[in-house]
Amino acid sequence: MSTEGTIKRLNEKTAIIHNDVGCYAISEDYSNTGTWHNILQNDSKVNWETDPVIVMGKKVVPYGVNNDLPVMIRNVMDDNNLAPGIIERQIGLLYGDGPRLFREEYGDNGEIVRMWYKDNEILNWCAPWIRRYLDMAMVEYKHLKGFFTRRSLNKGARIGINTRINKIEIVPAADARLAFPENGYRLEDVKQIYVGDFENNCYKTGIATYPVWNVNDPFANKVSMSYHNNYSFARNFYSVPSYYGALRWLMRSSDIPDIIKYLTENGVAVAFHIHSPAGYWDQKRDKLIEKYPEETPNQIDKRLEQIKDETFQRIQRVLAGKKNAGKFIETVDFYDGMSGDQLNQWKVEPIDQKIKDFIEAQLKVATTADSATTSGMGLHPSLSNLIVNGQLSSGAQMLYALKLFLASDVSIPEEVIFEPINQAIAANFPKSDLRMGFYRRIVQAEDSITSSERLKNVV
Repeated sequence: MSTEGTIKRLNEKTAIIHNDVGCYAISEDYSNTGTWHNILQNDSKVNWETDPVIVMGKKVVPYGVNNDLPVMIRNVMDDNNLAPGIIERQIGLLYGDGPRLFREEYGDNGEIVRMWYKDNEILNWCAPWIRRYLDMAMVEYKHLKGFFTRRSLNKGARIGINTRINKIEIVPAADARLAFPENGYRLEDVKQIYVGDFENNCYKTGIATYPVWNVNDPFANKVSMSYHNNYSFARNFYSVPSYYGALRWLMRSSDIPDIIKYLTENGVAVAFHIHSPAGYWDQKRDKLIEKYPEETPNQIDKRLEQIKDETFQRIQRVLAGKKNAGKFIETVDFYDGMSGDQLNQWKVEPIDQKIKDFIEAQLKVATTADSATTSGMGLHPSLSNLIVNGQLSSGAQMLYALKLFLASDVSIPEEVIFEPINQAIAANFPKSDLRMGFYRRIVQAEDSITSSERLKNVV
């Protein structure tokens, strides 16, 4: 009996589909388990790169536990008030005054210096696409410590002119995956890169396949792709961001505003306990019976409830609201009972909700989370606009933090981000020894420069 076109359900969320192409397993809950669950799964120290995941029949190197690390990072960043600003600041510090062409030369004291040049041919070649490329490359790199590029050749071979790389563009990591190598287990063994809507398992887009760009044969393919990254320890393929271990802190700091919001909007904020004497309401009932002798007990009860509502609404207007300062409630105590010694009195008792202590505790957690976030993301608090111990950083602290950042956290990212461009310059302009990098002026302390140069504040 043929099984083509049949569906066999294995459990509540998983089924097997047979058709004329093959056999497919479908899970209704593939990546909808929540970001917290995805991160907690990593506590088991699972190496997600060990085995391929099948997407549209392609063997893919999974990017994260559920092949959704870029999307997971995006969702975490969307909910955080601090991390996106830190990344923007890092990008701004890295970009400096923008891209320039340079040649490295030795100074008189043996120090290597960059000599900046202008080459119109190279600049005209990259002018149409370089701004968009750098914008996306820096964002992708700072979020994931790596990025995908796609190179397109001109039509030189077909129209009798020199073949060269015409354009370099970034493919978002959410839409690109490494093909699982048939032989080998390292990034260098990957021969193809896939592009598609991997967030939705490529159901609507399908998968486009591109060969990996070969630096030794740069014009071999009309369109090719490559993955550029910094190596992450014990990771064979993809890199993970440096703040990966701080993700829990990022998520915890994002939870604090929601906790306070729910406490304000949905919390059971009982501020007062009002004691009303039963004798008071008994007298009200007796007066209603005298006034409306024709009404039934149920009708009398409804009138009594209406009186209670009006009474408590008046009390509520006094106790609640922003303009209640100086208000008071007047009540008359009286004795009742057969012997006249039963005291009937109203009492309004405030309830200590300890909301202040709870909110202060949450804010302390938020402060710790913010500190852990900046530390994990590699930016000094003085450069992150963080208030530490109730104080902003001094100018000297910011200056030294900036100098340390420029001295230690700029060179490696710049090398990775400009690697595709400099490879293309070497291929397209083999006679040129120019490279491209970020030009930035060096900030000096105010007391180290003359008054005429102070506005410039540059070397």
